Amino acid sequence: MNCGVKFCGGCNPRYQRGDAFKYIKEHFKDQIQFEYAKEGVIYDLLLIIGGCTNCCASYNQYQVKLDIVKMWCTSQIKQTINNIEKILQNQRR
Repeated sequence: MNCGVKFCGGCNPRYQRGDAFKYIKEHFKDQIQFEYAKEGVIYDLLLIIGGCTNCCASYNQYQVKLDIVKMWCTSQIKQTINNIEKILQNQRR
């Protein structure tokens, strides 16, 4: 499974977004190939990592087959992992 990752612009980050991404990436290291999202690539999944509650990163320019998962604070890391795991489980069925 491939996942495009889009970060917000970082104008008002309230946590270390890169650290959150590392944690998520490590959790799925044998299951998902992560890359910074690029136009023209069709992703199974798109992960939007915002730095604050606005979560204003644009993502309409990307093509996604399955789902888009958004997060905007450290308290959402576990929930983000759970959401991605549900998507993976549904794909295995």
